[in-house]
Amino acid sequence: MQMRTHCLLPGFAFLVLLGLPARAAPRALVESEYIYDTGPYPSCHASTIAETPRDGLVAAWFGGSAESHPDVAIYSARREGGRWTPSRPAADGVQADGVRFACWNPVLFQPRSGPLLLFYKVGPSPERWWGMLKTSEDGGRSWGQARRLPAGILGPIKNKPIQLADGTILCGSSAEQIGGAVWRVHLESTADLGRTWRVVGPLEAGGFNSIQPSILTYADGRLQLLCRSQEMTLTTSWSTDQGRSWTPLAASGLFNANSGSDAVSLSDGRQLLVYNPRSAGRGGPSSPKAEALGGGEPLVAGAHKDWGVRWPLVVSVSRDGRHWTGALTLEDKPCRFGYAYPAVIQTRDGLVHVTYTWNREKIKHIVIDPARL
Repeated sequence: MQMRTHCLLPGFAFLVLLGLPARAAPRALVESEYIYDTGPYPSCHASTIAETPRDGLVAAWFGGSAESHPDVAIYSARREGGRWTPSRPAADGVQADGVRFACWNPVLFQPRSGPLLLFYKVGPSPERWWGMLKTSEDGGRSWGQARRLPAGILGPIKNKPIQLADGTILCGSSAEQIGGAVWRVHLESTADLGRTWRVVGPLEAGGFNSIQPSILTYADGRLQLLCRSQEMTLTTSWSTDQGRSWTPLAASGLFNANSGSDAVSLSDGRQLLVYNPRSAGRGGPSSPKAEALGGGEPLVAGAHKDWGVRWPLVVSVSRDGRHWTGALTLEDKPCRFGYAYPAVIQTRDGLVHVTYTWNREKIKHIVIDPARL
């Protein structure tokens, strides 16, 4: 049964600018749309987006009866002629013996050369899942055979990798220990499109439980991580040697409800971050994780903890990765499941594309002109 909509707003009424006049919103916001109106499943989450060399945009997400349920599969769609194609199944969790597990957290990535990559996870819970990889030679129209990643390799855990100058693909990854009490960040890299891997970490935790890193790049060669944490702050770490070593994780100064974020390094040298900067203590509906997992006693650790409030969803920008300025609020209306798990890229034309979960019912796509932020 389709979930009821509790937070639909017409047009651009949801837009609120932080520190900028409201009339600037339509100038920075180029387009706002849902990737689909009604899917063949009641719940969806964890979108990802990529630009292919010749074929435009591809998005993917997981959908099914509820997160963690065995029927949850990966779906994808392409943007052609200014519209999104109907979504199609891209991967599922059916095993050779017929047993089926849930799929989780797809991540699309287009290397400078080679096929489009689709990383995803399969398993009963984040503590027990494993990494999978599919490739597409036709820009996401079709997908090859699923391949399980080597033992201990999960691939990019939520956010897109980066590709270094030597062609190495560097992935931000993380692990959640059984029981869910300890979260740890590590990096995984591959120089041959996922056939062999190198692991760095886990990183020194700095007193935080962190997962789901985004990777930012700087003109002087430095790399920066921004990570989700149980401690309700985005944590950060820096590398000066192309990801071979990292500083201990530390608080970034950015409050974040215990929810995924994503960031991208812009061509003009700025950094752009999309995240949820609010806690339940500042008002808003309670959002126990178990509701989105379908209720009952799911296998996912911490299922009955409160997430905090996954609204508003905002865009901030920075020149140095340390001092951030609020630029645009994408959503700021109380909503049962909120607006969560953004994915963000900059395309060759300079525009920024954001996809995110809208109340666990739909995937939303936003286009921003960063020159107007």
